[in-house]
Amino acid sequence: MLDTTYKNREYKYFTLLGGLFVAILLISNIAAQKLIAVGPFVFTGGVILFPISYIFGDVLTEVYGYKRSRQIIWAGFIGNAILAVFVWILIELKPAPGWQLQEPFEKILGLVPRIVLASIIAYWAGEFSNSFTLAKIKIWMSGKRLWIRTIGSTVVGEFVDTMLFVVIAFYGIFPGSLLVKTIFSGYIFKVLYEILATPLTYLLVNKLKRVEELDVYDKGTNFNPFILKINSK
Repeated sequence: MLDTTYKNREYKYFTLLGGLFVAILLISNIAAQKLIAVGPFVFTGGVILFPISYIFGDVLTEVYGYKRSRQIIWAGFIGNAILAVFVWILIELKPAPGWQLQEPFEKILGLVPRIVLASIIAYWAGEFSNSFTLAKIKIWMSGKRLWIRTIGSTVVGEFVDTMLFVVIAFYGIFPGSLLVKTIFSGYIFKVLYEILATPLTYLLVNKLKRVEELDVYDKGTNFNPFILKINSK
C-alpha cells in the first residue's frame, strides 16, 4: 500500500533527484547567455536543458508532495545566488600576469549575474506556480489523469518563468520585437517539450511510486512558499 502522507522516513531517490534538479538549473544559467535560431524561432541556449527541470519538478511534487518539492526549489534558489556572487567575484579579481583571457572571460560570463538574477526571480515564481498547480489539480482530480496536471502545471509555470526571465535578463539589450519573439518561442517550445516528455514522466512517476512506496496528496498543506518544515501545516 502506498504511503499518502508526510512521514519522517528516508527515501531512496529524493536526494539524487534533488541534486540533479539543481545541477540542471545551474548549467542552464550558463547556457542561457547564447541565443540560437531554429527556423523562425529564437531561443536562449538554456531552453535545451531547462525544461527538464520542470519534468523533475513535476515528478518530485507528484511523488513526494509539495512540501518536499518546496525544499528542493529553495535549494535551487540558493545555488543560483551562490553562482551569481561567485562569478561576479571572479570577474572583479585581478587576473594573473600573462593571463590574456580576462576580456573574453568578462564577455562570456559578464551577463551571468544579470541572467542569474533573472533566473532566480523567474525560476522561483515559475517553479512554485508549477508545483502549486500540480498539487492542487491532483487533489481536485483525486490523483487521476496525471497528464492533465503535468501539462497544466507546465502551461502555468513556464508562462510565468519564461516571461519574467526574458524581460529581466534581456530588457534594454535586445529590441522589443526580439524580446516578444524570444518569450513566445521559448514558451511554446517548453510546453511542447513537456507534452512530448509525458510518457517519460509517466514512467518515472510510476517507477518511483513503486520503489518509494509513496504517493503524497497535499490535503491540508499550507502552500506558503516560505515554510520549509515538512511537518508544518
